[in-house]
Amino acid sequence: MTRPASFKYFKTSPEIIRLAVMLYIRFPLSLRNVEDLLHERGIDVSHETIRYWWNRFGPMFASEIRRKRVQQLRAFSKSKWHVDEVFVKVSGKRHYLWRAVDYEGEVLEAIVTKRRNKQAALKFLRKLMKRHGEAENVVTDRFASYRAALRELGATEKQRTGRWLNNRDENSHLPFRRRERAMLRFRRMRSLQKFASVHSSVYNHFNQERSLASRDTFKLTRAAALSEWRQLCSG
Repeated sequence: MTRPASFKYFKTSPEIIRLAVMLYIRFPLSLRNVEDLLHERGIDVSHETIRYWWNRFGPMFASEIRRKRVQQLRAFSKSKWHVDEVFVKVSGKRHYLWRAVDYEGEVLEAIVTKRRNKQAALKFLRKLMKRHGEAENVVTDRFASYRAALRELGATEKQRTGRWLNNRDENSHLPFRRRERAMLRFRRMRSLQKFASVHSSVYNHFNQERSLASRDTFKLTRAAALSEWRQLCSG
């Protein structure tokens, strides 16, 4: 677990650092947009400082969120996984972002590979199963590498395919796509993997499924999520 010593040598208060990181990761804003928003609040920091903060503290915050949520999810995320991949340009070259969500849209895992084949699918599914156990059903598209990978894992009978069955995962790509456009794409595979992992955890933390709850319930859960965010890495 990350301790308060993480902020020990920073003159800026942890509250401001958490706010800057949240604004940058959660919303489709550029570093300069976040700089301007903080300036309006009387906080004078450069966009390069914000870049350093998110690189330094983003993975720490994401790790703490995952640690708290993985145990809660184990009992509920095993019934059905939705697995899909999208291409992402890194310095003009095509890479693939593999993502899995549960039946409620909670992002379970996200990894980046250079190729879209059986080996990549197998790597992704093994990492997913190592963290979350085995699901009762795995919903995929008809890409042959999924069936080949599941066959090697002895889970072919769990695969489900259909024209609209995987809409849950395809729709879950949209928040990341909005962030990708704001960031003007990525320059390194490592930075893409880092951001995808952090973004997934932060998205899970603040995703309240507002269309499925009353206004009063949504306000309570939103306030609780923001309160928990403000306590990250505080002890």
